[in-house]
Amino acid sequence: MIKKPLLAVAFAALAFGFTAKAQTNLQTFYDFGRDRDHFTTTLEGFYNDNWGNTFFFIDYDYNAKDDKKVNQAPSGSYMEIARCLNFWQDSPLAPLSLQVEYNGLVGVNQNFLFGVDYFLHNTDFSNTFNFKVLYKTFSAGAESDVPLQFTFVWGMQDFLGVEGLRFSGFADIWGEKVVNFMEQDLKEKNFVFISEPQLWYNIGRHFGCDNLHIGTEVELSVNFAGYDGFVARPCLGTKWVF
Repeated sequence: MIKKPLLAVAFAALAFGFTAKAQTNLQTFYDFGRDRDHFTTTLEGFYNDNWGNTFFFIDYDYNAKDDKKVNQAPSGSYMEIARCLNFWQDSPLAPLSLQVEYNGLVGVNQNFLFGVDYFLHNTDFSNTFNFKVLYKTFSAGAESDVPLQFTFVWGMQDFLGVEGLRFSGFADIWGEKVVNFMEQDLKEKNFVFISEPQLWYNIGRHFGCDNLHIGTEVELSVNFAGYDGFVARPCLGTKWVF
């Protein structure tokens, strides 16, 4: 789940493993952050094949208001698509994939990323972990002394022994020269960090509708979206798995 007040944001593709089922889902969150206070929808998909896997998502923020502060329309759109290539899935190098990624916020900027993904899992793939090292390009005048992004992605099914509860999320850290323009004192920083841990509970399983989930997310960031230092933004939402 990504929220974007003024800047493009970073998201790490959620990869479930080589044997994961294809999935498309729609998430709707209400963001309680002091600078947000609006809904965001995310259409997300993951598909694997004999050559690797593909992940994408498209975000819309519903934050365009009239003079009475009533929401009127989506305020912006961010998309990301990542492709992991793995032609050696039956070899000892199966956990290692090559990754190429594109992301962009309409009217603001875009990035291309290239690198590797390393995948770990338990025997039944209920717990997964991905570590990615990516070379990151920048547009719209952005600069970086260390144009690398390190990404961690995790998923834990039946978390804490609760059937139907899933703990998942990602953490990104990358080098970029950013200025905290949302604060009074402009300070240049050289890195950005963002993480979005999520808890989803399959509430629909109790009344014959496994598609429906309810959950929460907290966006944790440092030097992100024009803010200096640490910021936490909690959300509540639903997810429908198609």
